[in-house]
Amino acid sequence: MTIRPILIHPDPRLKKTCAPVARITPEIETLAADMLATMYQAPGIGLAAPQVGVLSRLFVMDCSKDPDAGSRPMVLVNPEIVSVSEATNIYDEGCLSLPDQYAEVARPAEVRMRWTGLDGRVHERDFDGLWATCAQHELDHLNGKLFIDHLGPMKRQMITRKMVKMKREMDRDRA
Repeated sequence: MTIRPILIHPDPRLKKTCAPVARITPEIETLAADMLATMYQAPGIGLAAPQVGVLSRLFVMDCSKDPDAGSRPMVLVNPEIVSVSEATNIYDEGCLSLPDQYAEVARPAEVRMRWTGLDGRVHERDFDGLWATCAQHELDHLNGKLFIDHLGPMKRQMITRKMVKMKREMDRDRA
């Protein structure tokens, strides 16, 4: 497994709609394994393929918080939302592509998703709580949307300016 570099906003690849995965191949399996390793190392609870520069409809997540229960990694290929609850939850969301930036985002409290697993079969499951928020956040990435796109223009611009400054400082440190 390879830890892959995570793209930092603003990056044009983070704003593109991703193409469906035609079939599960060894390359897709390797990508999924690399993404899980990258997500855990970051550390994060979700990571979408465009965040590592791959414009394919795939994301990984693991929202298990109980250290005794162990990890519960999930790989969702070509995910789609089947239904959402009317009730909403507000979470203070963050993103590995926007380090150290957080904002409250309202999303449906429960979602039913359908996706293809690495086993090639179609899966369907209900998610709630943090799992529901994470699944929707990662699905947004596959549609070229970031959590800051759910915010007002002033807050979004402020966070984007911070990211531009951070990237400039990172480039200067590497030079």
